[in-house]
Amino acid sequence: MKIERFVLGPVGTNCYIVRNEDTMECFIVDMAACPPELVSHIKNAGMTVRAVLLTHGHFDHIMGLDRFLEEFPVPVYACGAEKELLENAQMNSSSGMLGQPYTFTGAQFVKDGDLLQIAGMKIQVIQTPGHTIGGCCYYIAEEKVLFSGDTLFRASVGRTDLPTGSMGALVRSVKDRILVLPDETRVYPGHMEETTVGYEKKYNPFL
Repeated sequence: MKIERFVLGPVGTNCYIVRNEDTMECFIVDMAACPPELVSHIKNAGMTVRAVLLTHGHFDHIMGLDRFLEEFPVPVYACGAEKELLENAQMNSSSGMLGQPYTFTGAQFVKDGDLLQIAGMKIQVIQTPGHTIGGCCYYIAEEKVLFSGDTLFRASVGRTDLPTGSMGALVRSVKDRILVLPDETRVYPGHMEETTVGYEKKYNPFL
């Protein structure tokens, strides 16, 4: 497995390409924007895109979807509790914070505990409410890799002052759903640099 990070969109959101190096199949985690360079990179590398996984519905994680799906018509997965944010420009903050209303209605909804098999990889859905009510993480146990969205950052956590946010729920999600994973689990967040579960146990001041 190879993970490539692209920092995209107006607030520097991490978009990940997760590739099976044996088959060159891949999936994408979050889609803040879809610049030509991203499309060219995928095509020139000979990758076959199988899906997009959304960690949550805020504008800075979804606004590249329409353009991306024009090039790569694949399923888009998100937690069912995030439906309202995806489909409401006020709720996902694209209207208020960006001034460019954006909604997405084409998601296929998953739930906590679902096991997705995409690009030859088994991906567990871990719902982690707090940053948003339907935020989730995606865990690849065989690789000890977690995509945490805006739930957990390096030495920080996501903001909770936007619609459906709750600091209490966020802290519980991190402690009960993420910190129980092996210490060596690599955590790839929605913003900033990667971290590990072990590092966050020791140094995260919010936990």
